[in-house]
Amino acid sequence: MSPAAATGPLVEVCLDSAESAVAAEEGGAHRVELCAGLVEGGITPSAGTIHTTRRSIDIGLQVMIRPRGGDFCYSPTEVEIMLRDLEVAREAGADGVVFGALLPDGRTDAELTARLIAASRPMSVTFHRAFDMTRDPSEALETLIELGIDRVLTSGQEAGVMEGLELVAELIRKAGDRIVVMPGCGITPRNLGQVLRATGAREVHVVGTEAVDSPMRYRNPRCFMGTALHTPEYRREVTSPERVRAFLSPTGA
Repeated sequence: MSPAAATGPLVEVCLDSAESAVAAEEGGAHRVELCAGLVEGGITPSAGTIHTTRRSIDIGLQVMIRPRGGDFCYSPTEVEIMLRDLEVAREAGADGVVFGALLPDGRTDAELTARLIAASRPMSVTFHRAFDMTRDPSEALETLIELGIDRVLTSGQEAGVMEGLELVAELIRKAGDRIVVMPGCGITPRNLGQVLRATGAREVHVVGTEAVDSPMRYRNPRCFMGTALHTPEYRREVTSPERVRAFLSPTGA
């Protein structure tokens, strides 16, 4: 797949199931990022989910490699898990992987990132929004370029990309053709045109979900599977072909 579609940017859809990946492909997505635990910002999906998704779609498949939620400073045990998950993703036929690692002082963990890159090839490598937690985005960008990362996902170090547009545009200018800077987090069909005009992005990272009610007829209102802060037990977010298609329509671009 070329860096951008003929009539607009390359659209990557973030999702958490094989069924949603099929829906994203039906909606015209060029690539998917497969995760679990989206309420935590995305963690590594199961081997079964990766294998089933790969068999179910023909478009690009990126797999999140993140052993837990929270920060991006990893222990030796967590690094072992990440290296094994990279093997699983490759064996399953993933086209790329997505990870990020930081040092306690807020710099990119260059040593660990280099190790993960070496273990990832020939798959493509995206450095995820751990980038948005770095202390110096310009320094981090140059480090990732030196390490040979293929792309970086960023909201411009803000909660949403619309607040971070100025930095995203600056990063894209600095990056040139050395690395793909891909804006994400908060892009909608309504603001996509503004994001593209402000940044000149060639690739965008979006979510195209809608709420779907559970098929369960019997429901226990006294119990739920999670902590005090939890998602609704009998409703989940799934990718909709129509919502993905909106990102590729002339009005969305």
